[in-house]
Amino acid sequence: MKLGRTVHLLTALTLALALGACAGGTKAPVHDFTPVNLNPLVDSGEYVQKVSSFLVILDASGTMYGTYDAHRKIDLAKGIVNRMNRTIPDLELTAGLRTVGENFSRGSDLVYGMTGYTKDGLQGAVAPVTGGGMTPLAAALDASKGDLERAPGDLALVVVSDGLETDTSSVASAEALQNAFGDRICIYTVTVGDNPAGIQLMDRVAQASGCGFSTNAKDIASSEGMANFVTRVFLAKGTGPVDSDGDGVYDNEDRCPGTPSGVEVDAVGCPLDTDGDGVYDYLDKCPGTPSGVEVDAVGCPLDTDGDGVYDYQDKCPGTPKGAHVDDRGCWVLEGLYFDTNEAEIKARGYAILQEVVEVLEMNPGVRVEIQGHTDNRGSESYNQQLSERRARAVRDFLIEAGIDADRLTARGYGESKPAVPNTSDANMAKNRRVQLNPIY
Repeated sequence: MKLGRTVHLLTALTLALALGACAGGTKAPVHDFTPVNLNPLVDSGEYVQKVSSFLVILDASGTMYGTYDAHRKIDLAKGIVNRMNRTIPDLELTAGLRTVGENFSRGSDLVYGMTGYTKDGLQGAVAPVTGGGMTPLAAALDASKGDLERAPGDLALVVVSDGLETDTSSVASAEALQNAFGDRICIYTVTVGDNPAGIQLMDRVAQASGCGFSTNAKDIASSEGMANFVTRVFLAKGTGPVDSDGDGVYDNEDRCPGTPSGVEVDAVGCPLDTDGDGVYDYLDKCPGTPSGVEVDAVGCPLDTDGDGVYDYQDKCPGTPKGAHVDDRGCWVLEGLYFDTNEAEIKARGYAILQEVVEVLEMNPGVRVEIQGHTDNRGSESYNQQLSERRARAVRDFLIEAGIDADRLTARGYGESKPAVPNTSDANMAKNRRVQLNPIY
């Protein structure tokens, strides 16, 4: 009994010293790696998701503590899994990690999953993996059958090992997986090292599924090599970039999906808005709106008082409903005539004043200031007096027509507020006016 215990202790001590020597005599693995972003390929439809679930078998047995290319094989293997993890695009996957020979074990352990895949979850499971046990690769493959039975959809099994098994039946176990899952499963092997027997075994394991392949860790360690590996394992060629709305901009770049057919769009797939008012040209009933002008749902400037003159052009906002306004939006009594230098209203202007009566009756809450204006011919004092007389004449007419006197104020402005410059006979005619200013 004492002799047996001594042999076991010496064996364990010898193995520990050997592993320590390997660890101390190797270079640290290379950590600089920038994953290729494969998401655009998926978003564009050029590639589509091929598998729903994947399981990684990571060899952590004693042989993996040997060196290859001046690095411990276990470090290279963990690095490969981490690089794959960082390169997998944003897919909904179920994932798991099973180890072989970890912690001097003679068996295999499921250390992660099967569960909803996250990059942090898989990385966190890989980081603490240590080993030194036997290499029961066949046992790991056999156990993976139970793992994958709980997984949905098509399956990818990724085996990372040096291929130096101890149970000599890995190929048969891989064939059993293929028999169990049929076309649902593909087996991919990554050989760490250059042992000919190991390479041959890993090739045969991959071939057992009929749709997998074998590669070497050094061939997929680069960003491009890993991107190619991940693409082949997790993705399938799609129908090409998709442009669902047919506007010439692929869906993954289209910021305005669903654009109607035939509508011209910009580089990011949004319909043009030439005047920058927030309403696309194809919907804009008032193109060319000046910058900064507030518009309605169809791109037209607001006309709050509904007088037909946009707010940004309206010099007389708040005109009551039904009032006829000039091009400035002001309630000017066009068609109201007086004899020269007189304040008596000519009969042909009565119809205009009757319209005013009707407007005031429709808007009983409105009071108005009746404003008299003149051009600049004659003296300023005379023009002031004439404008006041004409304003009073209109007020008197409206009172006689039944409008409450309290709603009417008459005021003359003379030549002080011209509507347009007094530079022509036509302009002077516009300035000789009676204008009604609503008071609310």
